[in-house]
Amino acid sequence: MPSATAASPSQSICLSLENVGISYGSSEAVRGVYMEIPHGKVTAFIGPSGCGKSTVLRALNRMNDLIEGCTLRGRVLFDGQDLYARDVDPVEVRRRIGMVFQKPNPFPKSIYENIAFGARINGYRGDMDELVERSLRKAAIWDETKDKLKESGYALSGGQQQRLCIARAIAIEPEVILMDEPCSALDPISTLKIEEMMHELKKSYTIVIVTHNMQQAVRVSDMTGFFNVTANADGDGKVGCLEEFAPTEQIFNAPNQQATLDYVSGRFG
Repeated sequence: MPSATAASPSQSICLSLENVGISYGSSEAVRGVYMEIPHGKVTAFIGPSGCGKSTVLRALNRMNDLIEGCTLRGRVLFDGQDLYARDVDPVEVRRRIGMVFQKPNPFPKSIYENIAFGARINGYRGDMDELVERSLRKAAIWDETKDKLKESGYALSGGQQQRLCIARAIAIEPEVILMDEPCSALDPISTLKIEEMMHELKKSYTIVIVTHNMQQAVRVSDMTGFFNVTANADGDGKVGCLEEFAPTEQIFNAPNQQATLDYVSGRFG
């Protein structure tokens, strides 16, 4: 089992991974992941390409179910409930655990409808104008959009579109927000705005982020999981594994594993 640090007694556990392995058909992608993600914190997944970071992230809200032939072993618990139990509705899982993708993907609708649409189909019965404004404010984009809510979401810049997508995720009132490299296609100013927003959002949500930017992990996260690749069982390929999981400060300043030190110091990756 990799070196891992559980949340302290004062930090309740939001998501727990117990010996999770994921395969695409007969190809093993990830094996043996143990991790306890605390409530109200930002957890970052870092590691070289192909180590399974995004695969594990998608397992947290059953997005991998949409990939034909993808199977999961082990257990993923959300507030103690097995997300992969037979009686669990994956659509409800994805409402409670929202996802923001690498490339901004606003709906081909107005800015207002990008927020209202998902809330409406999820049965929201409150004041829609208030919900749209609240969601856009939380995503730090209200001031930039309040006078053009009827304009297309496509009219926004890339950084604004990503914050619109974050607002859209917030609008359906999730408990967790997953972000898969949300800043990789953005300029430094847009990246800074999203990082500042994460610090505010963690007051209300648990956030899990995949990033290739180690400086970003240091800036935004409380916990960090370092994923690596190792030989598969047959010795003819590579499989992802969780090398170490600990408070971010420890991962970057005093990791327990040599591979972690080598990665964060730039010796590979």
